[in-house]
Amino acid sequence: MEDGRRAHTAIAGWACTTLCLVSYAAAFSQGASLSACTDMMPRHLRVQLHSSNNYVTVHTNMSFYFPGDRVPVTVRSTRDYMGFMLQARKVSNNEIAGTFIFLPPGSKLLTCFEDGDTVTHSDKSLKRNLSFVWKAPDQAVGDIKFFISIVQSYFVYWAKIESAVVAQGGQN
Repeated sequence: MEDGRRAHTAIAGWACTTLCLVSYAAAFSQGASLSACTDMMPRHLRVQLHSSNNYVTVHTNMSFYFPGDRVPVTVRSTRDYMGFMLQARKVSNNEIAGTFIFLPPGSKLLTCFEDGDTVTHSDKSLKRNLSFVWKAPDQAVGDIKFFISIVQSYFVYWAKIESAVVAQGGQN
């Protein structure tokens, strides 16, 4: 009788833990949480930040932009990944700037501080090379960089991979 009770308790514990982990993972399979807006860090359980990144790049073919310009942004990877969060930030104070106006399939807009200022994944399909278009604010904000956090799997991610500086044209 005692062995039967232990087995029942063990199975119930395993089922509860599995259900909790699956429901928690499903919560992020449709995009990053708003709680990640500031630091771009995933909010998964027991995630492992990797510091070296040799396979993901974020860049644009423009070295400068003017207010209101549309800037193409490309994320390239030599490995598949499931999730991401992409933002443009002012070099001067690290604030999010501009909006995204073109998104590839498997992604969606997220409103961190202004409508469409962040892009995240909309499903957990595997991704590799993605193209976006960012619209610069109509007012001058200064130089910017693009930042992306990549989630390779539920437990492995890279945070705030950055592009080269894109200078604001016409500054004195």
